[in-house]
Amino acid sequence: MNALTPYAAFFMRLAVGLVFLQHGWYKFHHMGVAGVAGMLHGIGFPFATIFAVILIAVETIGAICVVIGFYTRFWAACMAIEMLVAILAVQLPKGSGFEVEGLLFAGAVTLIALGDGPLSIAVKLKHGGS
Repeated sequence: MNALTPYAAFFMRLAVGLVFLQHGWYKFHHMGVAGVAGMLHGIGFPFATIFAVILIAVETIGAICVVIGFYTRFWAACMAIEMLVAILAVQLPKGSGFEVEGLLFAGAVTLIALGDGPLSIAVKLKHGGS
């Protein structure tokens, strides 16, 4: 471990969070809950509307929280589960590649291990904003 190791979480949070946010923003603004639910229903997911709301929340609210370093472990766990489901229930049955999903899964698991890191809003809140 070197002096820069504690800051690895910051760069991983940016990478994972911003990719999720891009996808969530598209789902929220262009597809809406109904469009995402239709997509999920089309690939055989039960309770498609409920899962659509969860996906949009994880990919927008969760992504923003990850980027700023607020409850990173919780949101990263949600993201890891989402990517694992995407790989096992969507990509593999279609015979599609899952490189992006695999990298996002690995990044999310890394964030579960690293947590918020020193460059995060959580640290600022914990220390009274100083």
